[in-house]
Amino acid sequence: MNNKGIVGQIWIYAGLTVVSLGMLFPFFWMVTTSLKPEAAVFQFPPQWLPNPPVWQNYADIFTKMPFGSYFFNSVYIAVIVTAGTGLVAAMAGYSFAKMQYPLRNPIFLVLLSGMMIPTEVTAIPLFTWMSEIGWVDTHIPLILPPMLGAGAIFGAFIVRQFFITIPDELDESAKLDGCSPIQTFRYIMLPLAVPALATVSIFTFLDRWNEFFDPLIYLNTKELFTLPIGLALLTTDAGVDWPLLLAASTVATLPLLIVFFVAQNKFVEGISNTGLK
Repeated sequence: MNNKGIVGQIWIYAGLTVVSLGMLFPFFWMVTTSLKPEAAVFQFPPQWLPNPPVWQNYADIFTKMPFGSYFFNSVYIAVIVTAGTGLVAAMAGYSFAKMQYPLRNPIFLVLLSGMMIPTEVTAIPLFTWMSEIGWVDTHIPLILPPMLGAGAIFGAFIVRQFFITIPDELDESAKLDGCSPIQTFRYIMLPLAVPALATVSIFTFLDRWNEFFDPLIYLNTKELFTLPIGLALLTTDAGVDWPLLLAASTVATLPLLIVFFVAQNKFVEGISNTGLK
């Protein structure tokens, strides 16, 4: 590589570094502010690093509010919905990509058209139905509808597009070896779909973890609240305890980072294992 190419790469990496620092700055400010006393939050000139750090802010989020319950509720709801959506998306994607039956493509187009309906349009009818069957103020409306709704349709679309890229000869070879459609899906197609399912899992977990609208309209009991509602409770007419709010926000961000890096590893692993193994 000549000197001109080296200089060009240096400028590219320098530009990417500047952009990365700009994107990381809000996270840096959130973490540092969560370790400051309240009087230092709006101090000017700003205190870039807390001195000394106030670790008590992280203890206070568990003593001044049922933060542990909010955290647990968000974790188990997001995990169940992510697993269920991935399973539904995988089965539907395989069906629409590899199985032959009448009106397969029109049915798929009808499902995709359902994604264009805003959530707010169906909120009142769905709430009325959930109320009639006694599911209001439970976690069921936060789990079951998302697993079968727009998120599952979007996931089915991603998985279907992935399965289309797999040669039909692989499916036909499994049939010649005596595999049923369920066995072909379970032992051959599903392991190959790890990259697509990792993508679906990331989107689904982020969506459910940050969901605010559904818990707001379905939940009344404080112990059933999820993290977005719990964080909103820290904002009152009396004011906002910013160090406490940002400490809670920092803890709430950690599962998102863990899921992203775990799913990213699965994504790379899925690509390396894809083939006629």
